[in-house]
Amino acid sequence: MRDASVGFQCPDCVKEGAKATRSGRTPYGGTRPGNPTATTATLIGINVAVWLALLVTGGRGGRLYELLALMPDGYCRSASTPSDYYPSITSSAACSRLNGDGDWIAGVADGAPWQLVTSMFTHLEWWHIAFNMLALWVLGPQLELALGRLRFLALYLLSGLAGSVAVLWLSDPTGATVGASTAVFGLFGALLVVGLKVGGDVRPILTLLGVNVLITVVGSSFISWQGHLGGLVGGALVAAVLVHAPRRRRTTYQAVGLVLVTALLVAATVVRVLLLR
Repeated sequence: MRDASVGFQCPDCVKEGAKATRSGRTPYGGTRPGNPTATTATLIGINVAVWLALLVTGGRGGRLYELLALMPDGYCRSASTPSDYYPSITSSAACSRLNGDGDWIAGVADGAPWQLVTSMFTHLEWWHIAFNMLALWVLGPQLELALGRLRFLALYLLSGLAGSVAVLWLSDPTGATVGASTAVFGLFGALLVVGLKVGGDVRPILTLLGVNVLITVVGSSFISWQGHLGGLVGGALVAAVLVHAPRRRRTTYQAVGLVLVTALLVAATVVRVLLLR
């Protein structure tokens, strides 16, 4: 890895991207971006906007947080004392019969599937969003330069979705999970796949990934290892679809591969929801 205007770069990945300069295409079929930081900057802007909105709407105790955070299943809390909840009540209907004191907070399994996506743009603590946005700024432009804008965006969103599905399956059903690290770990996995594809030295990438895995393990009591694992696997899978597609009819193979990955994640979500209900 070497210093660059956007953080660190994999020299072999950059060389591979430079080969497509004359044709206006990236090595993997996308249109070469004139500004490889544009999509990353937009994603950072969305994350910051959501963070600011949460700050002014009550943070963790606000309704916006409850709408955006990923909760596998809903739960019933006390309307008069929001810090208290009723663990024995498992449906919104039963919660509404608590003489006006029941306040049902919906999760993915009972009508809030958007949380699978919104949670990856949601942060509360300044250090949480700062760390994730720094990692996104370091990794994002390199991958956008190699893949092209649309493919990079698909990688980011599907990585985040894979992390959310892993949280849905492996986390406490009534716990709340937020953060862009699901997608960021997907970018780590994708950069590793690209590095291997071009025959580059991936040891610096593995070292950086190892440090982040260590942080996840040490902080597993408050860090979602489930989301990180799902994002990492999802990002590596999506990147493999993009960079290993045959050159002939590459775009078609890539599109079909991405649709299949999406379908797999949707199917896993549906099965989990049925099990929770």
